[in-house]
Amino acid sequence: MMKMLVTGGAGFIGSHFVKHYLSRHPADRVTTLDKLTYAGHKENLGEAMRSPRHRFVKGDVRDSGALRRLLPGVDAVVHFAAETHVDRSILSADDFIQTNVQGTFTLANAARAAGVRRFVHVSTDEVYGSVARGRTPESHLLNPSSPYAASKAASDHMALSLWHTFAHPVMVTRCTNNFGPFQYPEKFLPLFITNALEDRPLPLYGRGTNVRNWIHVLDHCEAVELVLRRGRAGETYNIAGDREWRNVDVAGRILKYLGKPRALLQFVKDRPGHDLRYAPDDRKIRRELGWRIRRPFGRELPALIEWYRANEDWWKPLKAAAFKDYYKKQYAGRLRGESGGTAETS
Repeated sequence: MMKMLVTGGAGFIGSHFVKHYLSRHPADRVTTLDKLTYAGHKENLGEAMRSPRHRFVKGDVRDSGALRRLLPGVDAVVHFAAETHVDRSILSADDFIQTNVQGTFTLANAARAAGVRRFVHVSTDEVYGSVARGRTPESHLLNPSSPYAASKAASDHMALSLWHTFAHPVMVTRCTNNFGPFQYPEKFLPLFITNALEDRPLPLYGRGTNVRNWIHVLDHCEAVELVLRRGRAGETYNIAGDREWRNVDVAGRILKYLGKPRALLQFVKDRPGHDLRYAPDDRKIRRELGWRIRRPFGRELPALIEWYRANEDWWKPLKAAAFKDYYKKQYAGRLRGESGGTAETS
């Protein structure tokens, strides 16, 4: 029996991982630690909250005292907790530095002191920066563009330093853009889908030519599970979707599926330091761990659109809360006050 701590487990990817892992390993136990910021909700955990093998703890990864109480007896840590929204990091980077850098150091150091045997730090392909041609292997120089990406690159180095210095069994994963149910509605896909459902403009940065690689959240969870159980300590593993998509083409597919006019596309001023293309090379995890994509984006997008159509009660209150007060004011000029959200693409 494995006892595991999952940080950020009430967020989009973390909650899917908790539910996935509990369903796959009926003898194991999972504790979810989450601060429940704007993007974390216990409701995302669904049936896991009713499982006798799951415990939820509200807390902060920067709280060393709480970690000292939680970590004894824990076999593995999967660290999802992070501030992740690029536009928010451009407005104010303080929370990103505190949570992503200080939080990762505090958690990893406490896990080492508690004798945790496996530590997976979940990161992002954005740490590599924009790539004009080819693909970025795990050995590629980190070249982050945004405060968010810079904070994640720093946290990667922080986590891996414990392997190099103390031989603490840390592994890092770097994944492309995720999609799936329960994604917070300020992100690109849920924002564009829900705006289209409401006949509101879809705000595309620049000309919409930025290229992203999309992966279903459950494919990501399966990859993290493989790294947790079979990955080599001290190693980094890229995780990528099946193909690349321009943002303007994804927006067009959403509008076409819903039968909405292309006139809903609204091209807005580009954001500072906007990366054109991410392209992580995922041959290592495929070759070493046998991981494969099972839910390609092109096939799964209609099901995702239908999920948001059927779950207005979930996303409408969150969307209203996400774009009020100072955040909406900051972006009113860029989005001409009409889109109800930001043009987040990463």
